[in-house]
Amino acid sequence: MTQLLTFTLNDNLYAFEVFKVQEVLEYKTPAKIPCSSPYVEGLIDSRGTGISVINLRKKFALPEAEPTKETRIIVVEVSKPTDDNPDHICTFGAITDSVQEVLEINDSEIEAPPKFGNNISPEYISGLTKKDDKFIIILNEKMIFSSSDIVKVSQ
Repeated sequence: MTQLLTFTLNDNLYAFEVFKVQEVLEYKTPAKIPCSSPYVEGLIDSRGTGISVINLRKKFALPEAEPTKETRIIVVEVSKPTDDNPDHICTFGAITDSVQEVLEINDSEIEAPPKFGNNISPEYISGLTKKDDKFIIILNEKMIFSSSDIVKVSQ
């Protein structure tokens, strides 16, 4: 069984695996970081630590939208081994339109990601599943948060 935290972006369902999610925060405007990528919104404080926040709409080239009362920041832990520490974890935030629910899915119900036909690069998708005839795109947090432009502001 896999537990997924589902959320929306542009009226589509996405998910991160629950064990990789540290917390879900109400939206707060991140402090801007000069010279960062357009999809890096800035920094927020989470549990006394500054974390980089990315806008998933911008990262996936979806239409931009103003934050609403439903907008959330999902704080995700990503394994980033270093020479000094093979167990090194980085924490990032991802802006989503809304957070939906936690689902338990049988591993056999998770399909391989499609190779084409999606506006999101296949490297960002770890799998697909369905609930009530709606597809849920399971995101690969290691690839989404792997870019050097994100990592350099988060270390």
